[in-house]
Amino acid sequence: MNAADQFLWVIFPYICIVVFIFGHIYRYRTDKFHWTAKSSEFIEKKQLMIGSLLFHLGIIPVIFGHIGGLAVPKTWMAAVGVNDHLYHIGAIYIGGFFGFVTLIGMIILTFRRFSMKNVRQLSSFSDLAVNSLLLFIVFMGMYATVVTNAVQPDFDYRSTISVWFRDLFLLRPNPAFMASVPLSFKIHVLTGFAIFAFWPFTRLVHVWSVPLNYVGRSYILYRRHKPTN
Repeated sequence: MNAADQFLWVIFPYICIVVFIFGHIYRYRTDKFHWTAKSSEFIEKKQLMIGSLLFHLGIIPVIFGHIGGLAVPKTWMAAVGVNDHLYHIGAIYIGGFFGFVTLIGMIILTFRRFSMKNVRQLSSFSDLAVNSLLLFIVFMGMYATVVTNAVQPDFDYRSTISVWFRDLFLLRPNPAFMASVPLSFKIHVLTGFAIFAFWPFTRLVHVWSVPLNYVGRSYILYRRHKPTN
């Protein structure tokens, strides 16, 4: 493998992982009061609600699909009765559906952020960059899933990308697994790692602050105060 492959499929992913981990630690220790996503709901609500709903409904199954496809070996899937044909149907049709929902949500959110003057003025450079990059990542994922898989049906990312991905975390990276991977998948993978490097320095940090305890919190009681004469 040449130096470019060594950088793209070994050095660059590790750089992104290190920045992701230590960037979050640095951000939390130095900027915890801005650990949030600035809301623009008071400027425009309808498109935000629709786009956000579609994006979040789609991205959660997409994330679990990526975890299943990348982290779980083919042999483990086969051991529980999920053969290649069944997995392919799930990845293409179910994954494609939720990917499409995510894409539509990102298109709405990105169009809103760039087209509405007041929302754009409220947005920082990182807000605009993250929206654009997320839209591109989702688009490339859909392109790879729908178009590339149709043009190159024999390509199996579970024997290439997935093995390379798992080996990264086992500290035995082998860029040779990425040699035969189609360009659309390569772009999707590289931009996916790039968003993890940007993550600690953007509004995406609010993902780790989901108020789960809100569901089980006690009611706040208000009592009317009667003024005394």
